[in-house]
Amino acid sequence: MMNSTGFDLWSRDYDKTVQLSEESDEYPFAGYKDVLNTVYGEIRLGQGKTVLDIGFGTGILSKRLYDEGVKIFGVDFSAEMVNTAKEKMPDARLYQFDFTKGLPKELEGQRFDFIITTYAIHHLTDEEKISFIKLLKTCLNANGKILIGDVAFETQKDMELCMEQAGDEWDDEEFYIVAEDLKKSFPHMEFKKISFCGGVAVI
Repeated sequence: MMNSTGFDLWSRDYDKTVQLSEESDEYPFAGYKDVLNTVYGEIRLGQGKTVLDIGFGTGILSKRLYDEGVKIFGVDFSAEMVNTAKEKMPDARLYQFDFTKGLPKELEGQRFDFIITTYAIHHLTDEEKISFIKLLKTCLNANGKILIGDVAFETQKDMELCMEQAGDEWDDEEFYIVAEDLKKSFPHMEFKKISFCGGVAVI
């Protein structure tokens, strides 16, 4: 698993790395922009006013919402990612924190219309994902939603096929969402398949 230092070093080239993978329609970022646009569309459709972004990275998605007047809160464990995002969104409330340990104390008592996480939650094991999502659900306003955009698959078979195609490029240190498994804990979850290796879970 990449640590915060690794992400600090990666922050300068992160967007370029994603773009190259997406343009080649390759694992892991095939469909990346469509995943972000799907999350964005859900928020705009739901007229969300307050959004918590978990693992916001360089702030590509949050900045788009921020510019439209959405109140942005965010958590990322890379200091460089936080600094980059703060330059883009000076009035956002952004915190450097390792979300594998939960949420920072500064967010205690806060409630959100949407909680989003894109290409970040795969750092949690399946068991940790379930616990973390349950924690996030307690931070939602009435009718609020959690939107998870990531490397994700409808079925275990789909993931195994992608793993086979990726070969040596497959990252064994990440834990991707398999919708049919996650629905056992969140039966009302909706899954939107975006690409052969990307999707959005709505909880």
